[in-house]
Amino acid sequence: MQEIKVFGRWSVDGIKVADRGLADYITLKPTIVCRSGGANAAQKFHKSKVFIVERLMNKLMVPGHKGKKHKITSYPITGKSGQAHSLVEKAFTLIEAKTKQNPVAVFVKAVENAAPREEIISIEYGGARYPKAVECSPQRRIDVALRHMVQGSFARSFNSKRGAVDALAEEIINAYQCNSGSNAIARKLEIERQADTSR
Repeated sequence: MQEIKVFGRWSVDGIKVADRGLADYITLKPTIVCRSGGANAAQKFHKSKVFIVERLMNKLMVPGHKGKKHKITSYPITGKSGQAHSLVEKAFTLIEAKTKQNPVAVFVKAVENAAPREEIISIEYGGARYPKAVECSPQRRIDVALRHMVQGSFARSFNSKRGAVDALAEEIINAYQCNSGSNAIARKLEIERQADTSR
């Protein structure tokens, strides 16, 4: 049987998830078209059955709010899967040119590095609210990492001369290198530092 490659170019053979907590939640089984259209929605934890690159595309179409404020939408955020597909493919091409490595492996490692292990919740006790540190579930760790990557790349490209492709590629490479220039890594460190003081 012929191997299915990501965008018909990059193989996923040999790519392993080093973080054992995330291994069952990062799917590395590519499809011919990265658009399942909710085919797994009836299953429990259906998002973990979706190919990780497709999850990035889905997040690009609907990045969510940053800081509970509505962001002005622009070119890359239209809800069009074709545009998200093209954006990710071009970003992966740029990552391959810059790192000389398989961009899918770089992206998977970047998600592992950017996934926060702890978060802050507010608990009410005696009429007062207190922050409390809680462990982050594996499914949520991946969701948060992808959201921070997309929001960071969008913020860099919005209203500037830098394109969305360059911003997304730079965000993934910085996260792969654990560089705090990545929005996802910076947010992860900030969240874990706040959780550390709230134990």
